[in-house]
Amino acid sequence: MSDIAHNLEAVRNRIIRAAQAAGRDPASIRLLAVSKTFPAEDVRAALGANQSAFGENYVQEALAKVEALADLRERVEWHFIGPLQSNKTRPVAEHFDWVHSVDRLKIAQRLSEQRPVNLPPLNVCLQVNVSGEASKSGVAAADAPALAREIAALPRLALRGLMSIPEPSEDVDAQRAAHRTLRTLFDDLRGEGIALDTLSMGMSADLEAAVLEGSTMVRIGTAIFGNRDYSG
Repeated sequence: MSDIAHNLEAVRNRIIRAAQAAGRDPASIRLLAVSKTFPAEDVRAALGANQSAFGENYVQEALAKVEALADLRERVEWHFIGPLQSNKTRPVAEHFDWVHSVDRLKIAQRLSEQRPVNLPPLNVCLQVNVSGEASKSGVAAADAPALAREIAALPRLALRGLMSIPEPSEDVDAQRAAHRTLRTLFDDLRGEGIALDTLSMGMSADLEAAVLEGSTMVRIGTAIFGNRDYSG
């Protein structure tokens, strides 16, 4: 078994244990393998270990991997999870299956306009800045409902849910509180009749807290692929 396959098995076991602790069905939680900064060969190895959904943060790097793995396109679900500039929306609309980082109407409108008609609607999540950090992308929680309603009305997009990247904390109660903020907003929007089904929250360090608070998709990179080298 390769290191990546071994790590995937360990992460899946963490998800199972966290789901059991929360009284949830482990099958209700999807694993998104965050492959940013790692080569296409690592994605190929993860595919060989039955991982199909991959998250990327940087458009040019991601497009190179999409091309390198074109022979496996039917098996790969590509998720864009990084900050998205308006001048980079077209390649994302054309090559990705999901975008988690929509945080303003202009980005959503461009993705809607640029999504090819021969492809299914682009699945999108609204990124919410639950910690109020100035350095973080995301719409303020108070402004999220109005933006969600506007995005839900756009053609060629399917608003699936909410995403957050809370301020890092080693305290489980603090982790849970941040995730609970997003879950509450999610429940409120569903109560308004917006058909959301995805809570994209939880990473390698706070997977368990996220699952306890209702995450349906955890974004795991380091625990699968190892520590990242940003020196290049």
